[in-house]
Amino acid sequence: MNENRQIKSYPCSLFTLLTYFIFLLLSSPIVAQTKFTLSGVILDKGSGETLFGASIFLKGTTNGVVTNEYGFYSITAPKGNYTLIVSYLGYGEIIREILLDRNQKLDFKIIESSTKLDEVVLAGEETKHVNLRNPEMSVSKLNIKTIKKMPVVLGEVDIVKSIQMLPGVTSSAEGTSGFHVRGGAVDQNLVLLDEAIIYNTSHLLGYISVFNADAIKDIKLYKGGIPARFGGRVSSVLDVRQKDGNSERIALTGGIGLISSRLAVEGPLFGDKGSFLIAGRGSYATLFLKAAKSDTDIGFYDLNLKTNYSLDENNKLFLSGYFGRDKLGFGDNFGVGYGNTSGNLRWNHIFNNKLFSNLSLIYSKYDYNIDFNIGEFEWVSSINNVNLKYDLKYYLSNAFKLNFGASGIYYDFNPGQITPTSESSSINPLKFDDKKAIESALYINAEHKLTDKLTAQYGLRYSMFNRLGGQEITNYTNNQPVIYNDALGVYQSGTDIGVTYHDKNKNIKSFGNLEPRVSLAYQLNESSSVKMQYTKAAQYVHLISNTNAVSPLDVWTPSGKYIKPQISNQFAFGYFKNFKKKSYSLEVEGYYKTVDNRLDYIDGSNLITNTIETEVLNGESRAYGLELLLRKNKGKFTGWFAYTLSKSEQKTLGGTAGGPGINNGKWYNASNDRPHDFSLTGNYQLNDKWSFGANFVFQTGRPVTYPDSQYEYEELSIANFSNRNSNRLTAYHRLDFSATYKPNRKLNKKWKGEWVFGIYNIYNRKNAAAVSFGQNLETSINEATRTSIFGIIPSVTYNFKF
Repeated sequence: MNENRQIKSYPCSLFTLLTYFIFLLLSSPIVAQTKFTLSGVILDKGSGETLFGASIFLKGTTNGVVTNEYGFYSITAPKGNYTLIVSYLGYGEIIREILLDRNQKLDFKIIESSTKLDEVVLAGEETKHVNLRNPEMSVSKLNIKTIKKMPVVLGEVDIVKSIQMLPGVTSSAEGTSGFHVRGGAVDQNLVLLDEAIIYNTSHLLGYISVFNADAIKDIKLYKGGIPARFGGRVSSVLDVRQKDGNSERIALTGGIGLISSRLAVEGPLFGDKGSFLIAGRGSYATLFLKAAKSDTDIGFYDLNLKTNYSLDENNKLFLSGYFGRDKLGFGDNFGVGYGNTSGNLRWNHIFNNKLFSNLSLIYSKYDYNIDFNIGEFEWVSSINNVNLKYDLKYYLSNAFKLNFGASGIYYDFNPGQITPTSESSSINPLKFDDKKAIESALYINAEHKLTDKLTAQYGLRYSMFNRLGGQEITNYTNNQPVIYNDALGVYQSGTDIGVTYHDKNKNIKSFGNLEPRVSLAYQLNESSSVKMQYTKAAQYVHLISNTNAVSPLDVWTPSGKYIKPQISNQFAFGYFKNFKKKSYSLEVEGYYKTVDNRLDYIDGSNLITNTIETEVLNGESRAYGLELLLRKNKGKFTGWFAYTLSKSEQKTLGGTAGGPGINNGKWYNASNDRPHDFSLTGNYQLNDKWSFGANFVFQTGRPVTYPDSQYEYEELSIANFSNRNSNRLTAYHRLDFSATYKPNRKLNKKWKGEWVFGIYNIYNRKNAAAVSFGQNLETSINEATRTSIFGIIPSVTYNFKF
């Protein structure tokens, strides 16, 4: 398949076939002579929240399913008497005798079990049958209760830092909220909050993530085996779902910490027809800075909103939103503000006991501004998108389930705009060209039980990307935006030979890609299975940044005439085993991933420009590794040991630009290459009042580029740098500890509080965040300076529920 070909009639034919298929499903009667279907929703009895991943199975048979993202299930079996078991990790089981002699709709409310609250779940479902047979692999499902027990920097519960304790996931740098998955870059992760794209996951320049744990219900990370309904990124998907709101009673949740506090309110709405959630969080770090007589101003806030309304038993509306903002100021001279805004209007519809649908209209925005008060001007940049998507799931039988749907995203990129803030400013207004695009896709995905031991998940996604007109595009001699200067031995901008204006109703460039996905699971015996998966994915938007972490100054740009979409291919194989009655589990996975058309920056590149194509070369990357996860799931002590042995490399040839490329066209270490990544996480429940948690992390130092020689010029010593990323920082390691004290454990007391005491980096390791080189002007001696961000950091937080 040629990724860069013009889109013709093929997508239309796919759309026609998909439409015809949906029509058949809706118009054809579902006939079974001896089989009937049981369907419904599984909910938390205490809060009314739907439960994603709850297990429903018929005892003594191989018929079993799990609920979808909205708590819906459908199970079909021959007419007869059955024992139905409903279970979910951390909850008590429901066992009910049923007579299946007709199609039935049964909703179940299950009760949280206090004896299981401290169990850890990272992947798979509660029942051994579902866990081993499910072809889904390279997926981690995180328990929010476990996340809240993990020690973190500054005492702030953090979802992003929690997933960094899993194999195959590494942090960008000390204290940041950016993350890398299996050698991928930060921009290759699709981060979703209630289906809305989140472009920057950090508060306080990376020290805290944007996810308020009090507002979150489900977290699922796809490192590989990405279902066909997801697209647009080539490395991973982090799917975060907000709570719907307590439909049983008014409830308060909150906490008071060292640098921020939070409060969440939820309760019933419209009688018994709906519910709401309002969760806010704010920082007061500036107060401590002012007390220390610092002129630095730093802070953040965020707000999570959600409500829902049941039109009837088959139709439900949801409205959710997120608003977050950061500010950073240095006296009266300089200030930065950035944040995310998102909203989602969603309609869940149950056509019948086998067909479930979800229609969503989603808005996302990320923007930042820099106020240069001393220069009397402001810099603003943003990315906006509107997404319309329709997803359907058809439960054809217990052995065959079908997901299919379509989506379309409209992008509006504002690369940058400079505006004078006063009449006396000497800065002239400047506006880079807005860039607009449409990304659309059709997909179909099947979950298929082939035999008693072999289960498959396979699908196909067809994605399309149209870079829209309404702007001028620069033309270059020989169509080369970058050329190699042999005389100077450097890459530089190509020769500008004029511009071409593209009308708004014209395409500048179109792309189309077929993205097949397949996963297989073969159950070896009652306690173990092997799995494999292949995923192809396309990414049409690119993060323009030459830093290693997510920063507020990142600029996103679409594919177009000179920038091609990234294309990834990933293979993975795994062995999975439960033992000692599921008290322990073992997961071992190996993977190999390649990415074509990965942008690489020329030396001395200027990324704040209207012609970014003159600053980058087209390269490729590869990553491969072995991951091990050993978990203890039950008992007073729970936790896991994770180890990743991996390699992540990049190669960039000169191509049409000529020259040797980057690092003479040889493979070199990617900036996020960490060959050894080891973590140990544990939680110990001493008694009803005290519990303890600890993390230990060890990682190979991040690749950097050091100078390897120098020369003299006009009595100044000039450094000559080695090959890109040929050196490394020192190894990173730390130990964290937390203790949680619950002073009152009376079940009938409405107000429940707890104190969480934490120590981050308990032995005060001064991990290197960066090393800079320079010449001491007084002594003329060359010096290397190591920068460390965190030493030992104690914290205390009071959490409460009502």
